[in-house]
Amino acid sequence: MTTFVLIPGAACDSWHWHLLAAELRARGRDVVSVDLPCDDDAAGLDEYADAVVAAVAGRGQGQGRGRGRLMLVAHSFAGFTAPLVCARVPVDLLVLLAAMVPLPGEAPVDWWAATRHPDEQIRRAGRAAQHAGADTAGEPVPESAVPGSAADPFFQDLPPELAAEAAVRWRRQSETPASRPWPMAAWPAVATRFLLCRQDRLFPAPFLRTVVTERLGAAPDEMEGGHFPMLSRPAELADRLERYSRTAAG
Repeated sequence: MTTFVLIPGAACDSWHWHLLAAELRARGRDVVSVDLPCDDDAAGLDEYADAVVAAVAGRGQGQGRGRGRLMLVAHSFAGFTAPLVCARVPVDLLVLLAAMVPLPGEAPVDWWAATRHPDEQIRRAGRAAQHAGADTAGEPVPESAVPGSAADPFFQDLPPELAAEAAVRWRRQSETPASRPWPMAAWPAVATRFLLCRQDRLFPAPFLRTVVTERLGAAPDEMEGGHFPMLSRPAELADRLERYSRTAAG
């Protein structure tokens, strides 16, 4: 049986996966939804990978392929973490969901400029929203970072109550992991799929098509939705992941 390991992006935790996790479990699937030490200034990408490995081991996985197949699903900033996990435990498939794709030696803070992200306003809004749980009292929040606003880059396709709760659930995100170079010398030798969302405002589809093609050497798969399809379209996303699992097993 495949175990779906759900790795959150910056300032997020297992709650942001809860609708997808419930959908997969209702189908009889095994799910590990990971919480990362994102508010710990001593924790970098290696410690994030340690947290994923520990969560997998806690579910009886990670000791060998005979104990189950692993599919990592890495959202957004977790694109920097998931490949490190692939170097530590046997992984059958890595799925990058609206994710950042790093190059060797590239620090996440430099990724935006290196990939030629097209919209500085969206980048500023994203940083403000992701640090909503940090010590930023008194700092103005741009209109584009307000959940439910017309320019919300994260939750624009969620019902208003769910969008508001998702924003409240932002955790404090330490800058430590973003400031350190990605430590891998090359992309891991693991089957990798990339799934982008066509209405994603943080990572627009044309931008991600170029990034994925240049950095992974393959065209991404695509679905409808914004940056958080696990909240806006959990059933459709579960269908996609199950198809990936069957393909990998075949």
